Amino acid sequence: MTALPDKAHTDAVSAPLRKVPAFSDLSDADLEWFIGHAEERRFSAGEIVSREDSAADTMLVLLSGEIRGRRESEPDSQTYTATAPSVTGFLPFSRMKTVPMTARAITAVHALALNSSHFPEMLHRMPELAQRLVGVLTDRVRSFTLVTQQREKLAALGKLSAGLAHELNNPSAAARRSASALRDCLARLRQVARNIGPEDCALLAKREEEIRASLQPAQFKDEFKRVEREEAIQAWLEHRKVADAWTLAPLLTEANITDTHLESFTAAAGDSLGPELMRFATLLEMERIADELEHSTARISDLIKAIKEYSYMDQARLQEVDITKSLETTLTIMHHKLKRGISVTRNYEPDLPKIMAYGSELNQVWTNLIDNAADAMGDNGKLHIRTARENECILVEIADNGPGIPPEVKSRIFEPFFTTKGVGDGTGLGLDFVYRIVTSMHGQISVESVPGNTRFSVRIPIQAPE
Repeated sequence: MTALPDKAHTDAVSAPLRKVPAFSDLSDADLEWFIGHAEERRFSAGEIVSREDSAADTMLVLLSGEIRGRRESEPDSQTYTATAPSVTGFLPFSRMKTVPMTARAITAVHALALNSSHFPEMLHRMPELAQRLVGVLTDRVRSFTLVTQQREKLAALGKLSAGLAHELNNPSAAARRSASALRDCLARLRQVARNIGPEDCALLAKREEEIRASLQPAQFKDEFKRVEREEAIQAWLEHRKVADAWTLAPLLTEANITDTHLESFTAAAGDSLGPELMRFATLLEMERIADELEHSTARISDLIKAIKEYSYMDQARLQEVDITKSLETTLTIMHHKLKRGISVTRNYEPDLPKIMAYGSELNQVWTNLIDNAADAMGDNGKLHIRTARENECILVEIADNGPGIPPEVKSRIFEPFFTTKGVGDGTGLGLDFVYRIVTSMHGQISVESVPGNTRFSVRIPIQAPE
């Protein structure tokens, strides 16, 4: 660090200083004052320019070079880059108390540093510079906000995608298992030989239909009861010299075949009891597999449909939105989180009119409010959703029985970047984002909270204003 001792040096520095937009047309006297009160600083590539959590009290005017900052205590934090000629660091009217990140020189850096103790005199002497620095501060806040919002949106999308991937994986894995089991059933059927005549075959087919019609889904109190029933059937089969009793017994147990069914089937099958039981049990298993395949693929289709409806894919941004359908789609998307232990009750007013709104953004509002409620309840509680018409608006209430919002932070929950959650928790969208979406649709959002009852009320106009 060196001072600027003489006029020759001052003249040498004033040329690059005039390249900084905020200082470009200041008078020579003003430039001389600034240079005389600032400190000249030079940094080599890799050297620390400012350290995070140190006192924020210095404005830095970059004459040459580039610096890049990030919060080194948080490896995933966003980076900030400043390139000469520009103004960075602590600016007049900023409320920053400490330096938020560590900045390092990317290339050799030449800069002027002005301590904040000189700000009052500078602002009084150069009011036009004050206006420009306010613009620099505003641009920096705007840029930081946009970057932060994009990161939060990506984080929220990643979290939502992970949940959906999990939801899709379960039915797809079940469908794959069912397909493999179906292949085993077909192989088993091909090995079964039939040795009964046409008349016996007709009688057996009739008996099979009677048994099939009377079957009920197996319901065992616990695994021990299921094993006990399987062992009893295996003993019954072995007593009648049925081959592969150990293979057949689990199939009959799963089909919930009773002793009465077995005796009835035995009377019709005669000497072909073993092969015919294997064929019948395999056919029953194939029916169960078909049901599982239908359920699994239907679940996949429902999720894909919900994703399309949630994002309003291939639709105009502003469209007619069915609020009830919008909420149900969001609940489907959020099922991976709610299924852990949260019961959902719905109180939808019937025949609500559709509203003109931004459907995808509205779904993000419901997602954030439901996600916040789930986090507040610790994934175990009651979520209540109510809709109603209020004059020319649709009211949506999302309530939870969590611990409530502390009174000291309730007034701040819609502020930008304010959160009571830990790093990585929640959707990352923030209630500020929710507030801006609702107000952009000329709607209103409010909250009432006491322990056991936190209720967010969202009102959206039915007809969007011109």
